[in-house]
Formats: sequence, C-alpha cells, structure tokens
Amino acid sequence: MLLLPSQYLAPVPFYAQLYATPNAVEDWGEHYVKQTTRSRCYIATPQGPQPLTVPIERTQRNHCPMRDIRISDHGNWRQLHWRALVSAYENSPYFEYYADDFQPFYTRHYTYLTDFNEGLRRLVCELLGLPCEVEVSKEYVTEISPSSIDLRPLASPQTLAARFPGAVPYYQVFSSRTGFLPHLSIVDLLFNLGPESRLVLRKMAQG
Repeated sequence: MLLLPSQYLAPVPFYAQLYATPNAVEDWGEHYVKQTTRSRCYIATPQGPQPLTVPIERTQRNHCPMRDIRISDHGNWRQLHWRALVSAYENSPYFEYYADDFQPFYTRHYTYLTDFNEGLRRLVCELLGLPCEVEVSKEYVTEISPSSIDLRPLASPQTLAARFPGAVPYYQVFSSRTGFLPHLSIVDLLFNLGPESRLVLRKMAQG
C-alpha cells in the first residue's frame, strides 16, 4: 500500500510512486504542516524553482487535520497562480493542449484544501492515464504494514530530495538557463512532455 499526503499538484516522484503502486491511501486525518507541498507546489521559471502557495484560513487549533483546512479567499491568489502557470509554461510543447483542463480550478471556489488538491490529482491521473485507485482516509492512518510505503513525511523539498536523490532528466523550457530542475510539480513534466510523461514516471519507478 502507498500512503500519501494530500498535496497541491504534487512533485513528480509522488506520481512515479503512483505509477508503480496503483493502490494508495491519501491521509486527510494527518496534521497540516506549513511550507510543505500540502499547500505549495514548485514550477520552473527562468530564475529557477518558484513556489505557488494556496493561502489558508487561520485556525485556533495547533494541530489541525488536513480535512479541516479551509482555503482563504483573501486576495486574488487563484488569478496569480494561473498567471504564473501561463508565464512559466505557455511556450512549453503541451501547455496549450492541457490549459483548458486546469484553468477551471483557478476560477472555481473550493472551501477545503483537500477537495481542491483531490480534484487536481484526479485530473492529473486521468491525463496521464494512470490506473491508480486512491482511497481517502479522513482519520489518521496508524496501521501500516511492513510492505507499505509511507510518503507522508516527504512533503517538503528537503525530505523529498533526500528520499529520491536520483532524478530522471527530461526536457524543460528553461533548462538552457537553469539546468535541469528536479522534483518540480507534476505539471512541469506534463506540460513539457505530454503523453510521454509516463515514460519518465516508469523510469523513476524502476530506478
């Protein structure tokens, strides 16, 4: 079993694990952690990786479960995120092909972060043709078998790089300026490689 955190357009290695392990559980009962991919994704720009962070409402609870985290409507973050995605990927080979699938997520209102993340994850799996079955647990998952793969602690760039030090390079729009940038959001792979993204995921899963 693959155990995942809810994430905003998760990094490529998480989808490589989904490719390799089609049965997964997404834990909505775990505590929300700031400055992780639960509410933040990283995209490529000419200056290097750029974080896009979904603002959340403040909570009085110190350890709030992911299922209870509400998205803040303060400011125009949806418009800013979409503009950032367009600016970063409008010249990539497949952005125009997929743009109409992603744009509605930046005009539609979502109350809970997990619902927003889940909608995007389902879309990405559909576009990649991943036959993954992801079950949602609204309670914190404590019973983990020895064969399970727990990726919940890997929702930060530091822990992710330590767990997956070897990345499979692929074409990126700004690589001539920045070099290859590993462990970016899955949209970086999808917008650059389109259907061939599955080949990269397979190599990562095997390697």
